[in-house]
Order: sequence, then structure tokens, then C-alpha cells
Amino acid sequence: MVLAVDSTLYPAIEGSTDTEMLFFLALTFGLADDPPAAVARAVGFVEDAGRRRGVEYPVHMTVATTDGKSIWVFRYSSEKSTSSLYYSSDVSQVRRLYPELDALEQLGADTRFIVSEPLRDLPGVWHEVPEGSWALVRGGHQEIHPFVPVGGG
Repeated sequence: MVLAVDSTLYPAIEGSTDTEMLFFLALTFGLADDPPAAVARAVGFVEDAGRRRGVEYPVHMTVATTDGKSIWVFRYSSEKSTSSLYYSSDVSQVRRLYPELDALEQLGADTRFIVSEPLRDLPGVWHEVPEGSWALVRGGHQEIHPFVPVGGG
């Protein structure tokens, strides 16, 4: 899989974790221009490579990436049983959860949190990203779409 990474990106690889490899594959497949398509291609590439080597369920992931204004989050596994993934809808609601945290007052109104499990129970604060989906979270706007890997890398 390392050989599939764009050669201009290769010097920036610092380790050998699966997360870093998926990130560099997504960069190679256009992450900066179209995050959902790039992640779909990267995951499809990993699934194809894994299955060719007898790995029945090669991918189990929750992933988030941002351009500084928008956040794209992905929840997917080859076996259709991924760890949970949530995003917050409004920073003011998170402030109500943690009134003792002064740092939350310094965050802008469009701040959103991406978490693996809801932090405390407050109705309407946490929105689960469904299994096999990706979400775009930008300011007060969020949308959810099905995530389908694209094979063939």
C-alpha cells in the first residue's frame, strides 16, 4: 500500500500506522479537493488489497478530516459493525454540559465536537453518524450521506 502513495507525499510519512497510511492514501486520491470521494477510494483500495490477501474484514474505522471550516466524518467497517461516532450540534449546548469549563466560553459559535461516545446525556446535543455513513459538519449545517468504498484505487 505504501507504494500507492503519491511519491511527492512519501517523504512526509513519519510512521507505519494504519491510520497514517489511510490518510496518505486519501491525500493521494484527492483529499484536499473532495474528501468523501478520496476517502471512498482509499478505503476501497485497502479493502481490495486486504481481500486479495485473505483478510475478510480489512477496514474498521471512524475518521475525521477538516479544511478549517468544514469537518467530514466517516463511520465504516467491512463487517458493518463500526465503533460509534457522534458530532455536536451547538457549542452552547456543550457549554451547558460543562459550565465549570471556562475554556468553552472562548470557542466560537460554530464550534462542533466530534466524539466516539456522547459526553453526558443531554437531549439534542449529540447526533450519531449512522453505520456506513459520512457526515459534513459546517457551522450550523450538517448533512449525512451513505459511505460506499470505491474499489480499484
